[in-house]
Order: sequence, then C-alpha cells, then structure tokens
Amino acid sequence: MESAHRFTCRPLERTQGATDVGLKSFHLFFIAMSVILAAFTAAWSVTQYRATPEATYIATCAVSAVAGAVLIVYGARFQRKARRL
Repeated sequence: MESAHRFTCRPLERTQGATDVGLKSFHLFFIAMSVILAAFTAAWSVTQYRATPEATYIATCAVSAVAGAVLIVYGARFQRKARRL
C-alpha cells in the first residue's frame, strides 16, 4: 500500500533582491567585527587609565590587545583553510 503523503524535494525559490551570504563569509565578517571591538575596548581602557590610573584599565587594555591579535591570526588561518573547502 502506498503512503498517502509524499514528500518531494524542491529547490527553494529565490526572491528578488535576496542576498546570499555564505557561512564562511559571515564567519570572516564576525571575526573582523570582533577585532574592531577589541581595538575599541583597548583604546577605551587607555583613555580611562589616563583619567583614572587604575591597574584594571591596563589589564583590560592588555587582554583586549591580545584578544585582537589572536583573532587576527585566527582569521588569517581560517581564510587560508576556507579556500581549500
């Protein structure tokens, strides 16, 4: 006996003006935005340290700078790896 319901696979219809952003591109964009956020956080903490010299602002600057550098290295390696995918 045949099933009453049939499932068919059809390609999705594209709407006009729809943007097709791949996962790789979005990931690289997200990494770039994170690097920018780390840079702004480091700059903000330096400004705060100049106004109120506290060790927490220097620590925030150092952590933000290291995080930004690590994200840049990660983004470059991801981009190289993503080309092969």
